[in-house]
Amino acid sequence: MAKKPGGKDAKKQAAKQVVASNRKARHNYSILDVYEAGVVLLGTEVKSLRAGQASLVDAFATVDDGEVWLRNMHIPEYRHGSWTNHDPRRTRKLLLHRRQIDMLIGKIRDGNLTLVPLSVYFSEGKVKVELALARGKQAHDKRQDLARRDAQREVTRALGRRAKGMT
Repeated sequence: MAKKPGGKDAKKQAAKQVVASNRKARHNYSILDVYEAGVVLLGTEVKSLRAGQASLVDAFATVDDGEVWLRNMHIPEYRHGSWTNHDPRRTRKLLLHRRQIDMLIGKIRDGNLTLVPLSVYFSEGKVKVELALARGKQAHDKRQDLARRDAQREVTRALGRRAKGMT
């Protein structure tokens, strides 16, 4: 059965409003698996996120006592907040299914893997974090990826020139 262009998937993509992304994560880590998790937030944190303010630069996730926590994500204080404002770098709880948490615990314990947040976004009015199970890259791995990307770019350019008859 073919998917309709205006189907449920198209609406889901349109409803995904990215607030912050961790662009360095794909450079520093090789991504093995990606999960979507909800985040427990305070009201002023949600208001700051709606204003488009957040940073995932040094953020990471840990599993403590069977719960997943997002650490070091910076959400600045809400500008119009009062004394009830939040701490910008507080530890925030992530919401995942028990099976997913158990699987993550097993994978993290087995290999030298880490949990890295890739992006924070609104999905149907709720704040979600795209969390990746990742392995850190060594310097030579990063160089190989850059060389592979450059070679692919050259091939694409050559094919484009050939298609235009500029051989």
